[in-house]
Amino acid sequence: MPRVEGFRSPYDKAAGGLHHLGRMLDKIRLKQAGKLPEDYHRNYGLSVGLDGQLCGFLNVKFEDVEARVAEGGTDAEITEWIFARGLRPNRMQTLVWNEHSRKMGWNDRVSAYLTNIRKEPGCAHLTALTSFDLIEQTEDREPPAMRG
Repeated sequence: MPRVEGFRSPYDKAAGGLHHLGRMLDKIRLKQAGKLPEDYHRNYGLSVGLDGQLCGFLNVKFEDVEARVAEGGTDAEITEWIFARGLRPNRMQTLVWNEHSRKMGWNDRVSAYLTNIRKEPGCAHLTALTSFDLIEQTEDREPPAMRG
């Protein structure tokens, strides 16, 4: 999957200091605008995926976040809306989420999923051991851990 314009890296922490939050907001906006490529639809809002895990961590429903994004607003406004209705993570909670999400797929229940992705046609060259790094590689970005 090539890089999608307006779709940031899961490593980006600009929205609320949390990995993946800005990307999830981008994904929602792209889907609502009819610009989210079909390849991304299978994981969209999935409760066991990054979207669902982040919403579970923040104690908000993905559908509610979708509805709020549809109303418009900046990342900061939507992030504040999420924090006001769910969890406003403190420094330690932010660290826990960021480390957990950054390492998903590395020796955990997601590992088998990543192995299966690498078996799909055209994916044998992928070396990612985490979900974030798989996203980076499939979107033609070099994961931070693999940079020289």
